[in-house]
Amino acid sequence: MEKLGRTLVPDYLKDLKVYQAGKPIDEVAREKGLKKISKLASNENPLGPSPFAIKEMTGGLWELHRYPDMHAYQLKKSLCDLYNLKPGNIILGNGSEGIMAYIARAFLQPGDEVLTCDNTFIGFYILARSVGANLKKVPLTSDYRFDVEALAKSITDKTKAIYIANPNNPTGTYITKKEFDYLMEYVPDHVIVLLDEAYFEFAQHCDDYPDSMDYRYDNVITLRTFSKAYGLSGIRVGYGFAHDELISNLSKVKLPFEPNLIGQLGARGALSDTPHLNRTLKNNTKRYDETFEFLKKHDFNPIKSITNFITYKTGSLEASEWMYENLLNEGVIIRPLKANEMPDYVRVSLGNKEEMQHYFEAMEKILPKYNELFGRA
Repeated sequence: MEKLGRTLVPDYLKDLKVYQAGKPIDEVAREKGLKKISKLASNENPLGPSPFAIKEMTGGLWELHRYPDMHAYQLKKSLCDLYNLKPGNIILGNGSEGIMAYIARAFLQPGDEVLTCDNTFIGFYILARSVGANLKKVPLTSDYRFDVEALAKSITDKTKAIYIANPNNPTGTYITKKEFDYLMEYVPDHVIVLLDEAYFEFAQHCDDYPDSMDYRYDNVITLRTFSKAYGLSGIRVGYGFAHDELISNLSKVKLPFEPNLIGQLGARGALSDTPHLNRTLKNNTKRYDETFEFLKKHDFNPIKSITNFITYKTGSLEASEWMYENLLNEGVIIRPLKANEMPDYVRVSLGNKEEMQHYFEAMEKILPKYNELFGRA
């Protein structure tokens, strides 16, 4: 088997690390014997899915013996109406990561150069490396944002694609319209720009946020998802917008029946429920303000975010791991950021009022010992 593995597995896959998601609630319940658990690790919508989405999905259960519409006509129509697009400008997949996989499969080959920044979504790193692309990263700015000047200077004849998470995960920061315009002046037409806007709904209120729908670059692919603000992480539906030629080529490598029937129905229902989305955004604003002030009060210097999570500095890998484990003992799940090459930071998702109160109480309980151990007393 060892010899067979060396033969079958390309060199660029051998050292590739598997993506690690946030710890599931059931797993914590089994390990810790706890009943009250607040999962604040995966940037999920604490209000859950829209009742409209649930109604649509429930109605579809009687059709599970049928294959879904492989062209997803109704869902694409809803997206076309919302964003004033044509169906030929839309690609759908199992989450935005599914569409990233299509992009890697369609456009990237071993040896191609992919340009991005440090400390961004590690799922993209894995996908780029999984096809043998050379990942070239530049540091974030001092205020934890994508450095567009450094990206522009790093473009070479070998550059095939540029990945920008805007807002960025795990820092919650964003590049501005002015910065995006600056970068695009340096991007050749043959270089694909992936704009990952998974947190778009939380960011769109910012006047200087570069909503990609305001642009019509032929080499830009926008990625969005129903997993975050729409509360449908469990059914995995993502969508992408791009020039019809790019979409046509992505469709050639797309699995035929993604998203599945229930995913298509749930996404359509979610799009029709604007009040639920507004409640989500309102809750997020309240919880953000309370959590940011709590962290400032306890001298954690949180990074300003326009998403549904906040990242803050602990000072060391040991401190991050201690905080994670001791909050876990209290039934609160947060996200340590060692995998994002930020070992001295952790990230907390913004839950509902009760979940955040649980987090505050757990923090107050562990902080005296934390401060004593890590020189903050």
